[in-house]
Amino acid sequence: MDRHTKNKELIAELRLAMYDFSESRVRKVLEKLFISEAVFRVCYPFGKKVGVDNFFMDVFTPFLHALPDLERRDTIVMAGPTQEGADWVGCCGYYTGTFSKAWLDIPPTGHQVAMRFHEFYRFEDGRVTEVQALWDIPEVMMQALAWPMAPSLGREWQVPGPATQDGIIQGPYDEPRSSSTCQLIIDMLTAMNRHPSEGGPEVMKMNKFWHPKMNWYGPSGIGTGRGIEGFRNWHQIPFLAAMPDRGQFADQITNHFFGDGDYVGVTGWPNMIQTLTDGGWMGVAPSGKRINLRSLDFWRVENGLIRENWVLVDLLDIYDQIGVDVFARLREFNKARIGFDPGNGVALK
Repeated sequence: MDRHTKNKELIAELRLAMYDFSESRVRKVLEKLFISEAVFRVCYPFGKKVGVDNFFMDVFTPFLHALPDLERRDTIVMAGPTQEGADWVGCCGYYTGTFSKAWLDIPPTGHQVAMRFHEFYRFEDGRVTEVQALWDIPEVMMQALAWPMAPSLGREWQVPGPATQDGIIQGPYDEPRSSSTCQLIIDMLTAMNRHPSEGGPEVMKMNKFWHPKMNWYGPSGIGTGRGIEGFRNWHQIPFLAAMPDRGQFADQITNHFFGDGDYVGVTGWPNMIQTLTDGGWMGVAPSGKRINLRSLDFWRVENGLIRENWVLVDLLDIYDQIGVDVFARLREFNKARIGFDPGNGVALK
């Protein structure tokens, strides 16, 4: 068995333990699969954790308290080597369960909620040494009717898995096909980064790379765009209008691309640096600050064109960098909610 197929099988143990989630079983798998000093890079407000115990106690214990019937469902599981020679497994899916107690000051709904995740695991000799994980926490705020920031331009919904329903990629690893798919994405991004510094939208040659019915599944707070026009209207135009120096700090960022069949993933922490000089993006006033962006992405290629693109950006971290405390605003937004005690997340009698 090739090592990339083997790594996906190893991650399958963790996925299965988190499907019927029990603390003891998940901890056992984590301790078996991860090295003792594994580094966990997790979205805001969690930050960097070292070691399984710190990660579980700080991240999963309060989440499991809020959703005691917690369940994990994966829609994409892919693996492959980066150009730098590192082996990664990328997983996309969502956590779900009954939101019965407050979590991160988000008021519970008493109903089932779903939160998308993009998680990347770096393997060395059959064990995980590093994790990069983005959770779409704003998606939970929206389901609780508690999103305290500007409304999204794109469509907010529970983002679907691949249209072809083949995201859980089976072995053996197809190196030529995977490398070709990966190169297509790199070529596309190279062309895209030529705009706006080298010209108008035409320099991106988007029709060369993107399917006319493509879906761009952005994070909650930005939303989904359908087709090239939808992608540009609801994400790219306001994004670049606010930060026109996109692509000018390439020597200060890291991107790790890997392909697996028709799928490509990218890791990076951060993988974009831009300056927020103008308005128009997410209702955020220009701060003049240079910000780091963490984006973990998946692409699916169909007949030589990109048909679907799943994108998570750590928006809460961006707000924090420009001095906006989303969680403080969340508490202010919800403190007058009748029958809810933000101290313990239960209805008042």
